[in-house]
Amino acid sequence: MAQNKKEKQMEKREFSPWQWQDQLSYVQAVEVKNVQGTLYVSGQAAVHADGKSSNADMRTQLGLAIQNLEQVISEAGYDPKNIVRLTIYSTSSDEFIKNCFDLFKAFVAKHGMKQSVTLMQVVALNETLKVELEATVVK
Repeated sequence: MAQNKKEKQMEKREFSPWQWQDQLSYVQAVEVKNVQGTLYVSGQAAVHADGKSSNADMRTQLGLAIQNLEQVISEAGYDPKNIVRLTIYSTSSDEFIKNCFDLFKAFVAKHGMKQSVTLMQVVALNETLKVELEATVVK
C-alpha cells in the first residue's frame, strides 16, 4: 500500500532584536527547519576561469567573487536567496566598507537575501586576492 508522504517545505525565519543592522543588509540570526540540503561553499574570490587570481582593485575583485559565488551555488542546484550564513574575508575592512559596501548591498538586494554576516579583516589572502566570500546555503 503506497502512502502519500507530505513533503515538508523548508522554513526560514530571521531574528533581529534591533533595527540598526537592516541598513547593513544582514540579520542577527537565521533559523532553518525542514531543510532538504545544505551547501557549504568554500571561499570564492576573484579567480578567473583559467585559475589566475585577479590583481585588480578590491571593488573589481568583489564583483568577480560575487559572480563566482553565484555560479557555484547555481550549478549545485541551490539559490543565492537561500544563503543563510556569509563570511566576508577582506585584507582591509576599511576599504571594503568605504569602496565596496554598496556593491555588497546590491548583491543582497538582487537576491532578496536575509543572512547572517561576518566581515573579517585578514592579513593576507592567496596571491593577489583582496576579498573572499564563504557561504552556507540551504534548500
